[in-house]
Amino acid sequence: MTDSPYFIQRGGHPPQTDLLTDRAVFTEAYAVIPRGTMRDITTSALPFWDDTRLWVIARPLSGFAETFSHYVMEVAPGGGSERPEPDRGAEGAIFVVGGTVRLAIGGATHALGAGGYAFLPPGCDWTLRATGDEPARFHWIRKAYEAVDGLPHPDPVVTSDAAVAPTPMPDTDGRWATTRFVDPADLRHDMHVTIVTLQPGAVIPFPETHVMEHGLYVLEGKAVYRLNTDWVEVEAGDYMWLRAFCPQACYAGGPGPFRYLLYKDVNRHMTLPRRA
Repeated sequence: MTDSPYFIQRGGHPPQTDLLTDRAVFTEAYAVIPRGTMRDITTSALPFWDDTRLWVIARPLSGFAETFSHYVMEVAPGGGSERPEPDRGAEGAIFVVGGTVRLAIGGATHALGAGGYAFLPPGCDWTLRATGDEPARFHWIRKAYEAVDGLPHPDPVVTSDAAVAPTPMPDTDGRWATTRFVDPADLRHDMHVTIVTLQPGAVIPFPETHVMEHGLYVLEGKAVYRLNTDWVEVEAGDYMWLRAFCPQACYAGGPGPFRYLLYKDVNRHMTLPRRA
């Protein structure tokens, strides 16, 4: 089995002797989906995907987070899709946490293993197949692209966690850093998918409160996270889903780095209601 530093969801079911108490919570401001809730009974399938199951951990929901969906994908060896994305207006980001995939975008083919990342612009032709002897496991984040007159669509991006140097936050001595897979100044992009890393003991030292919606999947480590008025413990495999303006902060607990895959919507005017 391929070694990976990232948490890999494997499903299954708990024994009948387990307690029912868990950390799962859904509020008007945030949701916490612990890794223990992602069991076989909550998987789904997709049209035109062979030998594939997935957990849907975020979807547009009126009155909550409305801009994106987030899937945790598991594709058996040889499985995949020649018609993966049915919506020509959707953009996507893929982050591989286990196994290997062959990703074809237009006429170019790419081999991605654990840590591999791809941005898939709207309308691009792509296919994916799991290679190797074990299932490929990856995150797939989708968003309806907001086109802007005068700006072309962004280009595909294929890179990896290891290939991108994290950008440290100012005045943190490098203890809080962000791995940015695309240039944040490129206004063709209307979403950012990044990896945030906090070293043991590092903090987000103020309650961030802003318009961007968030999805945070914990790849490694553990922390105490401030969500609205609550402090919650989270660990690798947990997911946090935040609506706009939900206050958030963090204290990384150690003993290793705390890392999460982060989605947020950016770089667009706010849609205004029309009056007669």
